[in-house]
Amino acid sequence: MKKFLFDLFPLILFFVAFRLADSMYVATAVAIAASVAQFIWLKASGKTLEATHWINLGVIVIFGGATLVFQDDAFIKWKPTVLYWIFAGILLTGRWVFKRNLLQKIMGSQIELPSAIWDKMSYSWSAFFIASGALNLYVAFSGQFTESQWVNFKVFGLMALLLVFVVAQSVWLSRHIKETPEP
Repeated sequence: MKKFLFDLFPLILFFVAFRLADSMYVATAVAIAASVAQFIWLKASGKTLEATHWINLGVIVIFGGATLVFQDDAFIKWKPTVLYWIFAGILLTGRWVFKRNLLQKIMGSQIELPSAIWDKMSYSWSAFFIASGALNLYVAFSGQFTESQWVNFKVFGLMALLLVFVVAQSVWLSRHIKETPEP
């Protein structure tokens, strides 16, 4: 739980800064600073820098930086979509190009599953990331939502979708494991 909250640190500060300053640019600058500080702290304390930390840092610096340089909040609104689509692309490329299930590689030491189940999990995570990225684009750019509503969706909506997905997948997985004979 502590790691989960630590990983949310830049997002929480983004939200707080947006609410206090009512400025996407201030919130973006705070998120970039928080991400860089988080990265430096991990490095200085000798903690493991995971691939997700590198990807998150790169995406926030590039898209947040473009937001600040060009004074165009469209860049930061693209950030969740790009991040999710990168994750989906990594999972799908690993499976289709390198014939490896990266989800199994990451979690395989924690849980033992038949490879068909690992494949279904990997594809479902990929589909979730693709759909969440597309939904973010709709909320950000359809004209149906305000900037404040998009910030709420980015912070709370996408998190809620992730939690619902994880719970649903856990229920499916626990049910499916019982039905699956051992290989």
